[in-house]
Amino acid sequence: MRSALESYFTALRGKKIAVLGMGVSNRPLVWLLLKCGCQVSGCDKTPREKLDKEVLELERDGCKLHLGEDYLEGVEADILFRTPGMHPNHPAIQKMRRQGVQVTSEMEVFFELCPCPILAVTGSDGKTTTTTLISEFLKAAGKMVWLGGNIGTPLLPLVNRMHPEDFAVVELSSFQLMDMVRSPQRAVITNLAPNHLDIHKDMEEYVDAKKNIFRYQDRQGLLILNADNAITAGFRGNGQTRFFSRRGKAHVCLENGVICRDGERVLPVKDILLTGDHNIENYMAAIAMVEGLVEDEQIRQVAKTFGGVEHRIELVRVKDGVRFYNDSIASSPSRTIAGLRSFPQKVILIAGGYDKHIPYDALGPEICAHVKKLFLGGATGEKIRAAVESCPDYDPDKLEITDCGSFDPAVYAAARAARPGDVVLMSPASAAFDQFKNFMVRGDHYKNLIKEL
Repeated sequence: MRSALESYFTALRGKKIAVLGMGVSNRPLVWLLLKCGCQVSGCDKTPREKLDKEVLELERDGCKLHLGEDYLEGVEADILFRTPGMHPNHPAIQKMRRQGVQVTSEMEVFFELCPCPILAVTGSDGKTTTTTLISEFLKAAGKMVWLGGNIGTPLLPLVNRMHPEDFAVVELSSFQLMDMVRSPQRAVITNLAPNHLDIHKDMEEYVDAKKNIFRYQDRQGLLILNADNAITAGFRGNGQTRFFSRRGKAHVCLENGVICRDGERVLPVKDILLTGDHNIENYMAAIAMVEGLVEDEQIRQVAKTFGGVEHRIELVRVKDGVRFYNDSIASSPSRTIAGLRSFPQKVILIAGGYDKHIPYDALGPEICAHVKKLFLGGATGEKIRAAVESCPDYDPDKLEITDCGSFDPAVYAAARAARPGDVVLMSPASAAFDQFKNFMVRGDHYKNLIKEL
């Protein structure tokens, strides 16, 4: 008897399939399509000379590559798999729809075929840590967990290995959610703030995309929301809606330094290894998500050992009494604000990067309050400087700002300026795409620079 995955791909045999984006998440999909006898076109803006070896191996296996600036010209397809980073209403995609091409995505097909419950997380900040915590809680309870989506391994090729009693824990971006017509059984929205407005036409579209994480839930669905966030506080799900709050009363909230659920003590904040109020909120969201699936003692065990997610306020090195931290995942002002608030002292901040056309006004006062030296590099450097200098609390004698032009000079200048006892924090408040493939590559590059000092 064929599995759901085998039946799906067998039905595609002989069809023309276009896959937009030849990044890591889509490559297993291309391999599956080739294996089942599809005519596959792989479309990517990256020129041939910059392609990864793995993509060229897929070409040798039969994938026809469309590359460079005109990579969407002349593509013929019956079905189009969209990359999460491309707007569903991109003119080229709209044109293909008008020609009768079916548009889908790896994540949408996964939701259709997944045999086990899906627990999904979205939001502007805290997605990765919250998703990872949920996964760690479930694993501590002895569950088989499949972690993926916007982090981890592409999940669609693994569907055949999943069982109904397993759990899929998925991080979802607004781009992945935009054209989804299915929702997970349990969902968290950590918070919402302006983000990715370089691709979304406006904030309303961004928020509406996030709502897809619960829009198609039935009455058995569970939606977890942040009561302290002005946007998410107004949402309600189709099934059960529960809130967490660090500032007031909620289903999961803080009482005398302890995270409580429905009045019952679950986790003393002092037992959490991760620093910062934002991580308390991440724990609250994860605790609400796993209610009924994980015992409180298992949650406490994880808290005492979980050291955090790579690239999120990650201690890279202590050199000559200076602590260097990698916060490359901070691709928006709100993430950098959370990072700055994690330290009891003023830090040396490295910031700037790709411009997503989001406002930086809120970052100015936070930098004035938490930073003593600011080193800028990248397209958003001028925006960040303007936000700081327009702040009433800005004092040039207390906050030194240096424009370094690009990433490496900013890192080296910050390292030279540091003295024993200082904290150097690379938290760009910007995406990485001006100089790097993604925030992970940026973070790894930063760590290499620091380790070579």
